Amino acid sequence: MSSKILYFKIVFRVLCLLATSFGMAYAILHKHTDYAIYTGIIIIAQVAGLINFLNRTNKKIAAFFEAVENDDSTIHYPLYIKNNSLKELHKGLNRVNNLIQNIKIEHETQEKYYQAILEDAAIGILTIDKEGHIYTANKSARTILGRSPLTHIRQLQHINKSLHYLLTVHKPFDPKLFQYTNEREIIKLSVKATPLILNKKELLLVLIQNINAEIEQNEIDSWNSVFSVLTHEIMNTIAPITSLAETLVEKTNTLINARENNNIDPNTIKSISKGLDVIKENSYNLVDFVDSYRALTKIPNPDKKMLSVSILFEKIKILCSQEKGFENTSFKTESDNNLEVFADEKQLLQVLINLVKNALQAIDGSTNGIIGLSGKRTGSGNIILQVTDNGPGIPTTLIEQIFIPFFTTKDEGTGIGLSLSKHIMKLHGGSIKVSSIPEKETVFTLSFPGYEHF
Repeated sequence: MSSKILYFKIVFRVLCLLATSFGMAYAILHKHTDYAIYTGIIIIAQVAGLINFLNRTNKKIAAFFEAVENDDSTIHYPLYIKNNSLKELHKGLNRVNNLIQNIKIEHETQEKYYQAILEDAAIGILTIDKEGHIYTANKSARTILGRSPLTHIRQLQHINKSLHYLLTVHKPFDPKLFQYTNEREIIKLSVKATPLILNKKELLLVLIQNINAEIEQNEIDSWNSVFSVLTHEIMNTIAPITSLAETLVEKTNTLINARENNNIDPNTIKSISKGLDVIKENSYNLVDFVDSYRALTKIPNPDKKMLSVSILFEKIKILCSQEKGFENTSFKTESDNNLEVFADEKQLLQVLINLVKNALQAIDGSTNGIIGLSGKRTGSGNIILQVTDNGPGIPTTLIEQIFIPFFTTKDEGTGIGLSLSKHIMKLHGGSIKVSSIPEKETVFTLSFPGYEHF
């Protein structure tokens, strides 16, 4: 509407100017000098008016676009003016300004929405330019890499040199595995890089994922499959041996007692009987051995209940009171007031007792042995239980292997205690971690989801 009014205003002024020009030409042709001068003055005034009108309009439009370019949303043109053409122009410019601001607000809202999703994404995300500057580093990336803030790839040199080199080259690559060690554990990463062009600028989009949990679960599943096959095959082999040994022992004992065959040396029969007894005894021992490993694959689903942590710690002290070295060890327990954990009591006691027994064995013979049991709630609501001892610690070369089934550093032991503990924690939706400073302390940390999630 405003454009039509402007159009008619300009056309009207041009027509008036043409009419006056024709009048001036007529006066000049008929030698009416006075009229020619008057019409000339009128033409000059009309041209000046037209130029002024166009300049005012152009200045308002130019000012409007300059405000848009400078992201100035405060610009507003008055509507209470007598000039109808300018009034319509003001309405149009105000309307366009409102549309632009609404679109801007919508885009800002969407940008905040996507930024919130990006920041809280479980996978780490980085965007890097050719100079190595990091434009984006979400919360997961900062947590996984243990660096905050993340501003340049130089910060990754101390994490993994191979990863730093690949990102320095600034070339895309398919998923690759990297790892680094922090003060608590070894972190295994899956990293992928893809090219990205943003505002005509070449960037590298890097996706980082901590795959410790996936690897651990795959290891557990693999070991469970191995255990199932081994126990099945071993039990199938032992069963007929045990049965046959029992039968032969019974028959031999019958021959000895009845002395039905005097041609057979009784000593020989006794030797046979003793040998069969050994076979039977070892068969039973082997069955017991297999049953101990079978426990790893037959852990029932946890029957979870709310458990008082302080009461749990008291039970642990009582249940471990008969263990060797208990009397010479100082126990320290502490936990947050009224702290509770949502867990299966029998299974959790099994884990804690195993850890305390290991700690007692580690500090055996020490005159100042200390074992600590502590519990607390983290800022995120998780429950943390820790078993600490001041024994000789675990060598760095072995700390990665202690949760592997069958692995043990003890002269006597099956090597399933920590594997079983790890499996139980997985069933609870939690985790078990270990950190050790040789000759100072070893800390096993059990992490449970906060009960408010259940």
